[in-house]
Amino acid sequence: MLKEFKEFAAKGNMLDMAVGIVIGAAFATIITSLVNDIVMPPIGMALGGVDFAEFYKVLQQGDPAGPYATLAAAKEAGAVTMNWGIFINALISFIIVAFALFMVIKGFNKMKAEEEAAPEAPPEPSAEETLLTEIRDLMKAKA
Repeated sequence: MLKEFKEFAAKGNMLDMAVGIVIGAAFATIITSLVNDIVMPPIGMALGGVDFAEFYKVLQQGDPAGPYATLAAAKEAGAVTMNWGIFINALISFIIVAFALFMVIKGFNKMKAEEEAAPEAPPEPSAEETLLTEIRDLMKAKA
């Protein structure tokens, strides 16, 4: 098993995977910021100044009992909450990431299809074929 792992690592698959994970984590941070800081504020304003991150349902009161002004206040009191506004933000983030990945894969598939569709140049004739062609041409010229 160790030998297989060394072969796997030597092929570069692990390095490719590590780079993909790091870039994916950075991309996720950017998308989270895009959703929370760019997309959701205008939507919240359009809905009357609502912050989706503050949409929650108290399932069990904390100490002191609610109502709580913010989600942070509810958590500080130890209340059990269902944070459906944060879920909506995460869902929007997922849709953006899924669309971005779709576009990348679509572009990759298009590039791959163009590469496969490009006709390959015929192979160069071997030295033997070239010599035989020259002999044939000389014989035709003498005849």
